[in-house]
Amino acid sequence: MMVLYIQKLKHMSNPFILAALGTPEILVILVVVLLLFGGKKIPELMKGLGQGIKEFKDGQNGNE
Repeated sequence: MMVLYIQKLKHMSNPFILAALGTPEILVILVVVLLLFGGKKIPELMKGLGQGIKEFKDGQNGNE
């Protein structure tokens, strides 16, 4: 079954992996991230990610 799914992804012109992930896969990823970084470190990581995205968007718009 997984082989057929991978073959289907190969034939797609622009596959988005996150769109192909279901709820169980996303939950497993979240649990792994929680185990690797711990509960106290995740808010700091998300804050940094948000700031990076904001700076990227500002850079695209020409705002400095």
